[in-house]
Amino acid sequence: MRYLHTMLRISDVDESLRFFCQGLGLKEVRRMDSEKGRFTLIFLASPRDIQRGGFHIDGTSVPDGLPCIELTHNWDPEDYTGGRNFGHLAYRVQDIYAICAHLKGMGYTIHRPPRDGRMAFVKSPDGISIEFLQSGDALAPQEPWASMENTGSW
Repeated sequence: MRYLHTMLRISDVDESLRFFCQGLGLKEVRRMDSEKGRFTLIFLASPRDIQRGGFHIDGTSVPDGLPCIELTHNWDPEDYTGGRNFGHLAYRVQDIYAICAHLKGMGYTIHRPPRDGRMAFVKSPDGISIEFLQSGDALAPQEPWASMENTGSW
């Protein structure tokens, strides 16, 4: 498993970039707008992590292994209460079905099953969302995951 990013929901892009970039010194490494989903994703990393890792930043993808903060700006206004502005932790995994089966076997609920062989969500005992992303290409759909519905929020 490899740490990818921590997602934070933000209400004001300019103010957030002022804080994280000008205030904390983070650098924008990727930005993506989704017209269909009505959101913007902005990935930030520390210059030290970028330099130490020898990462090349081209703005089209986040280099593998570069720890980031993902700022998510939903275009439709929303009041974030109860910690909803904190999104999730994300990890790249070698076999998304194996990690989900392991956690399910331990009694944890897979809130967003890996129906697509690419992405899944589970929650920690304290309700923190954890996202798993399949390394490389998505795995072929597989039961019981392919027909499993979402459970609760993630």
